[in-house]
Amino acid sequence: MGDETSGTGPSRRGVVAYGALAAAGLMAVGAPAVAAAEGSSAGRAAAGRFGEFEPVAASEADAVTVPAGFRADVVAPWGERIRTSRADGAVAQARQVGSHHHGVRYVASGGSGRGLLVIGHEGADPALLGDDPRTAMAAHGLTVVGVREDGGAWRTAGSAAGRRITAETPTRFSGPFAADGPSRGVVAVSGVTVTPWGTCLAAEEDFQACFGTDDVRWRRTEEDVRYGLSAGGFGHPWHGADPRFDLARDGAHARQFGWVVEFDPRDPSSVPVKRTALGRFSHGSATVSESGGRVVVHSTDAVDGGYLYKFVSAGASLDDGTLYVARLRADGTGRWLPLRYGEGPLTRAGGWADQGDVLVRARLAADAVGATALNRPERVAVSPVDGHAYLALAGGNGTGRCSDAGVRGAVPRVGAADPYGCVVRWRETGGDGLRWELFLAGGDLRGGGEGAFAAPKGLWFDARGTLWISTGVSGAAVNGPGEVYRAAGNNALLAADVGSGVVRRFLTAPRGAEVTGVDATPDGRALFVNVQHPGERT
Repeated sequence: MGDETSGTGPSRRGVVAYGALAAAGLMAVGAPAVAAAEGSSAGRAAAGRFGEFEPVAASEADAVTVPAGFRADVVAPWGERIRTSRADGAVAQARQVGSHHHGVRYVASGGSGRGLLVIGHEGADPALLGDDPRTAMAAHGLTVVGVREDGGAWRTAGSAAGRRITAETPTRFSGPFAADGPSRGVVAVSGVTVTPWGTCLAAEEDFQACFGTDDVRWRRTEEDVRYGLSAGGFGHPWHGADPRFDLARDGAHARQFGWVVEFDPRDPSSVPVKRTALGRFSHGSATVSESGGRVVVHSTDAVDGGYLYKFVSAGASLDDGTLYVARLRADGTGRWLPLRYGEGPLTRAGGWADQGDVLVRARLAADAVGATALNRPERVAVSPVDGHAYLALAGGNGTGRCSDAGVRGAVPRVGAADPYGCVVRWRETGGDGLRWELFLAGGDLRGGGEGAFAAPKGLWFDARGTLWISTGVSGAAVNGPGEVYRAAGNNALLAADVGSGVVRRFLTAPRGAEVTGVDATPDGRALFVNVQHPGERT
């Protein structure tokens, strides 16, 4: 990790980074400038050996808090220009850093202290962007922006690789499912990861929010219902500006979204590819690892009652392989169930046309084979030390909690009272088998209040095997009047020792904010953290 030392002064452990995403009104009420921009920020020296920082206390302050000896700088805020622009509205936004930062990855480029940030953009706020849906469409997707270290701080820098990928960007489909007609658009991006061959995978999550219709004659199909498609979307659908998002039209393109998207962050002319062999659902993550010479991609369907998935390639290609879904048993065992056309219930007699049909309706296929419904499965992280995989369950509605007895006695499934969430882990046992266990429960956990958390969403391992947990209690609840989440304070970034289970709080976000993506430079001296929508409801 490397300390900053001087002959007379104490050692300093550089800079941590965060991204602050704020409502414009925060500036008007005198909020600190650090919380008045939307974006990702970076700093130095947070991702080193566990225990090299004094944990911070839970906080309800409207500020970012980091341990003594660290500093935070804002980098790549929402609206910062990637290209020079005199335009307004949607055209300008398509040339600026997008909004609602979620996943983030650092890609080294140009030597030490210089690289690219790849940032996923999950949503858009009409209060900030105005009522034109096309501006929101330009705020979704992905940003690739150059960054560099300058005098101990990180800031954006010009780069030939800089680009935006938005709801208007041309895409192509690859794998068993073929899109109808030309395709364009990447929306609602959550997790972002880097593949062993240097490309990035971006997970499209709540794409259903973008769709709607004003046609009172439209009726939902079984697929529409299962995928959450409705006339009103999430309150701000885009069908009034673009017929692709009008569910009543023959040209509605709902099946073109909800995929894992691969693109080359270093080539701004490359066309993003939707890898359909990985299935269509609200992807909370797309975590890449290797096993026995094959590519493994773990993903989640990040909804209440969502499933845990695993894609295993047949060779090196993401277009050829098998998508599995997990069935977890209360005794700690489990099995990966293949979603293959022609097997079990996934036959023509069962209403399935071919493998492409299985994948475009992967959520229904998982229903059919008997997968285990979970409480909002979000990110997956695979340990670089022992290869065990970890899953964040953000929790469901209710007043109970995800305790050892509750989890081991009954799988943490949808419908269980669990407002705090938990982290489970598993290891493969050969064939299609696995063994799983509770790793950490939200609420009052081991280590006392020092490491209390709720609604774990993000998981990320640093190179030394420390598990970083980011939390995402919704803006409607995190600083609300109830007492359910009060002990945990604002959302936070925590470091967990996977051997002892001890958790330490490293960073707290401003009021109303979620902590989303996390990554670091290869030397572990800079940690990049996204903080999303501070002040959203407060």
